[in-house]
Amino acid sequence: MSVWDDLVGQEPAVAVLRKAVGGAAAVLRGETGAAVAGMTHAWLVTGPPGSGRSNAGRAFAAALQCANEGCGECNECRTALTGAHPDVSLIRTELLSIRVSEVRELVRRAAMSPTQGRWQVMVVEDADRLTEQAADALLKSIEEPAPRTVWVLCAPTVEDVVPTIRSRCRLLVLRTPPVAAIAEMLSAKMGVDADLAWFAARAAQGHIGRARALARDEAVRERRNKVLEVPFALRDLGACLKAAQRLVEAAKEEAKASAEKVDEKERAALEQALGVGTKGARPREANAALKELEDQQKARAKRWERDVLDRSLVDLMALYRDVLVVQTGAGSELINAELRRNIEQLSQRTTAEQTVRRIEAIATSREAIEANVAPLVALEAMTVSLFEGRSDGFTIPRRLAR
Repeated sequence: MSVWDDLVGQEPAVAVLRKAVGGAAAVLRGETGAAVAGMTHAWLVTGPPGSGRSNAGRAFAAALQCANEGCGECNECRTALTGAHPDVSLIRTELLSIRVSEVRELVRRAAMSPTQGRWQVMVVEDADRLTEQAADALLKSIEEPAPRTVWVLCAPTVEDVVPTIRSRCRLLVLRTPPVAAIAEMLSAKMGVDADLAWFAARAAQGHIGRARALARDEAVRERRNKVLEVPFALRDLGACLKAAQRLVEAAKEEAKASAEKVDEKERAALEQALGVGTKGARPREANAALKELEDQQKARAKRWERDVLDRSLVDLMALYRDVLVVQTGAGSELINAELRRNIEQLSQRTTAEQTVRRIEAIATSREAIEANVAPLVALEAMTVSLFEGRSDGFTIPRRLAR
């Protein structure tokens, strides 16, 4: 067992980070020159969603704190991976952006010396959500880092980070994990049946967290099935509008269910900290603090709703990608192999050019939602673009995987 075990299919990136950890250890021993090669004070880890950017940042932080360079079993490794290590700061957000106040606090901590004598590691898991002011606050700390301070920024692509920040970081690019590697992980670590593991790995399209959810939760698989039924249900304009409405309502319900699990705990913890409900006068600042928490929870719910919708649109794009594979005879493996018969029927009734336009319509909808267009408006435009005015009686199996 080591801290690198959760980086599925990322052997080239792990090799780079291991070399850097060795260089960091050489620095601590007072060595110079070739011994410290590969180590630098600022890193930018990029990769597609679900590739393990955050896991890479945490693993690197743990290995830097570990005397054995990432054994995964010592106290330093365990606490660093969970965010409990005093010299490892993890910042992430469920909101739309990371505020400047959060970054200023992180910069303040970055200026301190490590409390346990190794490294002060600052992992920003959502560097693509830094506001312009937050990026400005971070820049000077990255330009002139304190001794033994390491910054690890994570983002989907290098273009998602402002040029002044990314130009001062060493870039590490993660790849999309291979289907075989994800399936093996699901079988070995979660005991998932081989057929279900392969289904989840293919359907997740390289997103490890999504693969785990598909493998262990039938409700997640059923929700995905509902999304994949959309193209086959677009019989007329009314059906298009209804399909868009169902996608939005399903996303709201899923986001609400997830939010309720954490909202109540957060409110109870804050009320306890403020002394709400105890004897005596209600603290003057309680109402303001509770209102701020409610605003943050609403913003988080909106972010989660967008994420659910985006995941649904990615699944739809995968379906049309499979149609295009069949139409062009590309020979690539189908992501939705369970729907081969339906996909082949659809490919015979449309052209490759039409399929490309539908994929473009889905991509446009994703971009519009990310740009704050009302989700229902964006999805209605998309479903109308997907509509062909046909009445072919296509059906999708009730369950794609058990």
